[in-house]
Amino acid sequence: MFAVIKTGGKQYRVAANDLLKIEKVEAKVGDIVEIGQVLAHGEGENVTFGAPFVDGATVTAEVVEQGKNRTVIAFKKRRRQNSRRKIGHRQLLTTVRIAEILLGGAKPAKKAAAKPEAKAEAAPEAKAEAAPKKEAKAEAAPKKEAKATEAAAAPLFKAPKGEPDDLTVIKGIGPVAAKDLNEQGITTFAQLAKLADKDVAKIDEHMPFSADQIKDWREQAKELAKK
Repeated sequence: MFAVIKTGGKQYRVAANDLLKIEKVEAKVGDIVEIGQVLAHGEGENVTFGAPFVDGATVTAEVVEQGKNRTVIAFKKRRRQNSRRKIGHRQLLTTVRIAEILLGGAKPAKKAAAKPEAKAEAAPEAKAEAAPKKEAKAEAAPKKEAKATEAAAAPLFKAPKGEPDDLTVIKGIGPVAAKDLNEQGITTFAQLAKLADKDVAKIDEHMPFSADQIKDWREQAKELAKK
């Protein structure tokens, strides 16, 4: 049996065990996600079409990997205007494996893998009483996880003191990109102009901007920092 699904504004023809790359889905590796927008399903020549979606039809998929697509460069040049603009984009992708095609409101047979916290709650009370040291470690574990989360949420750079610059003056940086850069500690033209290649690689890894795009912003920032 096959199905035609819609996700991320695109349509895909899928069958069980198909490996598929779709636009990013907020889920962890191993989680089961449901795609409820099924445009059609069938087997052989017998095909059922929805209007626009088939009622009660759902496709479940297991998240295999979270990653990024290759960088796409958009270059624009105006003839005799001495105007050039170069913008890069890397689409966030999720690799999924199609698990089931469900019809008539059927529920999925496969569920997401149990999380470690759920297993800890299901442990017998007798074992917990017999090992007080393990309880102390278990209580300390959430604190370590909280610290790790705080460290992961820390900005990539330390913002300099003083008034921030309007980064939207740089061609290619809009309000959303400027906000993302400010949240990561980049607030001035001078700071952007002094980015080393290792800093560019760090931004490329942790933010949705390509290395070529950041280098273009750096060259523009050098000119603006002189003013």
